[in-house]
Amino acid sequence: MSVNLTVNGTKTRAARGETILSVARRLGIEIPTLCHIDGLEPNGACRICVVDVGGRLVPSCSTPVAEGMEVTTNSTAVLRARKTIVELLLAAHPSECTTCFKSDSCELARLAREYSIERIKVPRGYARRLPDSSNAAIVREPEKCILCGKCVRVCNEIQGVGAIDFARRGADTTVQPVFGRALGLTQCTFCGQCINACPTGALHEASHIDRVLAALADPAVTTVVQVAPAIRVSIGELFDMAPGSVVTGKLAAALRRVGFDRVVDTDFAADLTIMEEGSEFVKRLREGGPLPLLTSCSPGWVKFMEHNWPELLPNLSTCKSPHEMLGAVVKGCWAPEAGIDPATVFVVSVMPCTAKKYEAGRPELGDGGIGDVDAVLTTREAGRLLRLFGIDLAAMPEEDFDHPLGASTGAAAIFGRSGGVLEAALRTVHQLLTGEELASLDFETGGPGIRETTVDVAGSRVRVATASGLAAARALVERVRAGETFHMIEIMACPGGCINGGGQPYADAETARLRRSALNVVDRSMPVRRSHLNPEIAALYRNVLGRPLSEKSHELLHTTYTERTLFNA
Repeated sequence: MSVNLTVNGTKTRAARGETILSVARRLGIEIPTLCHIDGLEPNGACRICVVDVGGRLVPSCSTPVAEGMEVTTNSTAVLRARKTIVELLLAAHPSECTTCFKSDSCELARLAREYSIERIKVPRGYARRLPDSSNAAIVREPEKCILCGKCVRVCNEIQGVGAIDFARRGADTTVQPVFGRALGLTQCTFCGQCINACPTGALHEASHIDRVLAALADPAVTTVVQVAPAIRVSIGELFDMAPGSVVTGKLAAALRRVGFDRVVDTDFAADLTIMEEGSEFVKRLREGGPLPLLTSCSPGWVKFMEHNWPELLPNLSTCKSPHEMLGAVVKGCWAPEAGIDPATVFVVSVMPCTAKKYEAGRPELGDGGIGDVDAVLTTREAGRLLRLFGIDLAAMPEEDFDHPLGASTGAAAIFGRSGGVLEAALRTVHQLLTGEELASLDFETGGPGIRETTVDVAGSRVRVATASGLAAARALVERVRAGETFHMIEIMACPGGCINGGGQPYADAETARLRRSALNVVDRSMPVRRSHLNPEIAALYRNVLGRPLSEKSHELLHTTYTERTLFNA
């Protein structure tokens, strides 16, 4: 059922119950918001989206349309109210814009410019609160919080983690972890979706740029940098390239000019992961191991699992994530063969994920006190590093990764999007068991963020599923705990997968879709699209590892997990 209304003098129709904000956007009218999240119920916290309805100012995000409603989105009263709201927010905000981590993308600063706020007319003042840098992944700066609630809603409603929430009342209201504890001592998974939602610099990744610069400047250190699958279709956005631009060769050239001694590809390790994880799946399927096999490529998901379902830890694949595998191969295979002391090798991972920073510090991921990976740069940090060295990515020539450890297949490319790990694994498992190529997978929706299907593999009906985002992961795991049968489940902590990771350039749904499409194009364009056909992978097994799941491969490429309580992070 629809209603008639007028917006800025234009007559239109809208569905009953639709909000003014939704109607305005459909008409191409931009109304500013600081707290609104598409797909979630509005909470009207920031009030910056006010509009005039019959001489009364109302929040457009939470006000439904009505028959005969007359809406003005740009009256003098509306513009004055919005400007006052921004001024009040600025008055209670630190003046650190030039040094703020989010200075180039702060929504509050953008609104201040748009509303021509040159000086703040109300008394300034805010409560002094110390930053929380208690973990290796995410820094909280409570002084910069504007209480929009977006991080709380993402953590609770989209991710289903509940690591942060509102506390206290009135002027003392804050957003903080439970009992005011440090974030590093909670069930936070460090997925970074709160960072992507935050309109200011109150949340950001813990920077590893300085430690990378120190390693690059040390002549006694051999620096090796690797690039995750999703980076090549996202980092171009930081250099004014179109979303979804594939910059694989340009990025290899740019990192070489920064001064890294070796530039290798995490896609190589994605193929390696398929060899190990696919073999692990076949072994469990044949010998009766714990099923479903749950993928372990996403460190945010692994930590979520460790906190919530320790009884299912045997179901997790013991494979390290691809970038940790590659770090282990660099230090455990390549360095000794090249006559380099592994202790002098510094491995840098360029990742779309903030949780990878936490993962790199896990004591299980290394050998003899030497970690597999020494530093993790998010996509955003990698963009800053290139600019620091005066490098324009768009102007770079196309160059290849260094070999060995630079060859990859189309199966590795799709690791960067939801469903990619599962599809890549099934391509190899199906061909190794049947000698035939896997037909395209036809998934059905199994609930929000969940897709599932059944595949015939060598006469066995194999039921598989993917979950995108941790709330979807929770729903799917609970189905498993209730007795529903699956054989393999891929879970990525971030909605959409790594293309929408917590360390990626800030993006909307359309940008994420373009990144996903670009990875699929990369996959289809590759001459080899199955991990077991990667010649450098074959050489690694022939010369070092022997075979998948061998003693040597377990030593280098597999790990263990830890049961965690609420405060054992």
